[in-house]
Amino acid sequence: MARGILKIVFTAEDLARVRIAPRADLTWEMVGSLHRLQAHDGGPIITEWRHQARRQLIDAGLLTQVRTTLIPLAPRARYFPDFLTPIEAQGGPDQAIQALAHTPRARVRDELELLRTHVHLPATLDDLARGNPEAIRRLSRAASDYCRAVLTPHWVFVERALARERAVVLRGLTDGGVEQVLSTLSPHMRWRFPVLEVDYPAGSREIQLGGRGLTLIPSYFCRGTPISLADPALSPVLVYPAPHRSGLAVTSTDALAALLGRTRADVLRCVAMTPGCSTTELAGRAGVPLATASEHARVLRQANLIDSVRQANLVLHYPTELGQDILSDRRSVGPDATLERV
Repeated sequence: MARGILKIVFTAEDLARVRIAPRADLTWEMVGSLHRLQAHDGGPIITEWRHQARRQLIDAGLLTQVRTTLIPLAPRARYFPDFLTPIEAQGGPDQAIQALAHTPRARVRDELELLRTHVHLPATLDDLARGNPEAIRRLSRAASDYCRAVLTPHWVFVERALARERAVVLRGLTDGGVEQVLSTLSPHMRWRFPVLEVDYPAGSREIQLGGRGLTLIPSYFCRGTPISLADPALSPVLVYPAPHRSGLAVTSTDALAALLGRTRADVLRCVAMTPGCSTTELAGRAGVPLATASEHARVLRQANLIDSVRQANLVLHYPTELGQDILSDRRSVGPDATLERV
């Protein structure tokens, strides 16, 4: 695949409109994981996932469907259809699948016609290429089945890695501003106002943001160079690989409770298991009053175990790297340990 440079041209207004996606984007992770199934890259952690995914697809009876439908739509080529990664997916998995199911027929036809100029499409996609509404709904069901089979079992690791990356970016925005974040986001990016240059797998091109801003989407299954949408008229996004850090076995309940107190330990676990949860959600998950959850979050934040970010009228909580380490024990490798290897 030819490599090139993606030039993203900012205005001063665009710098004020840089944001980071608030949660893992199911459809970008789906496409990234389909690319990883087609390649032998991504490091040991992805290699382990790939072996598990193939077994899970066989057990679920989905392997043929993935080979004849999803992989041809998301080839490791210069192009794959933008409709596979709708902006609505940033609202959550349900919104992602629903948006895919309601993709306009004309858009499906146009983007698959463009895909034909890059790769051969099998006959199994003929109905979809004609924009058949039932074929579009079948695609959304196939995507949902695939994600449930091979992404859901791994989702806790996806959320953990992306929560760490969001916390790093948000801290960078607070401490150094957006230009510092753009300067240090990835070794594949180079910032010099007003242009962000990105090593790009699909040839060279340019995106003029023109005041629309840019959404940064860290991705677990995107490996190597960042990627973006092909259609410059769509809401601008930049998807880039989030670091895979060593995951560690969960510390015993008694040990963590002795260190932090049982309720505060439960609150920390809730934040780690649901990165980006609000204080109200935290209270419900931990089974404590709202004021108690808020106080425990304050103490954990002061101890640098969680980060809290205000968005509109909500305060959202994320585990810090130290908080994740507190939940881990490098010495525990027993049969009940949950390991994430780099």
